[in-house]
Amino acid sequence: MSIKLKSLTVGDQGKIVGFDKTGKAYRKRLLAMGLTPGTEFTITRFAPLGDPVEIKIRGFSLTLRKNEASVLLIDKL
Repeated sequence: MSIKLKSLTVGDQGKIVGFDKTGKAYRKRLLAMGLTPGTEFTITRFAPLGDPVEIKIRGFSLTLRKNEASVLLIDKL
């Protein structure tokens, strides 16, 4: 069962399994940033109000806004 990124906490690891159907506007952008299905990542921090979130993926840190992150479907590792 896939979950959303916002349900993870700092230090949790996940794997991208796909994209929400409602997020077509962000899908290409996320793919261009290296967020492809099968890619594993770690949550490194959330901003004080929860937006944005920083993840460590493919050896670099990437910061995503809530609306971008909500498009990702995740499996928790």
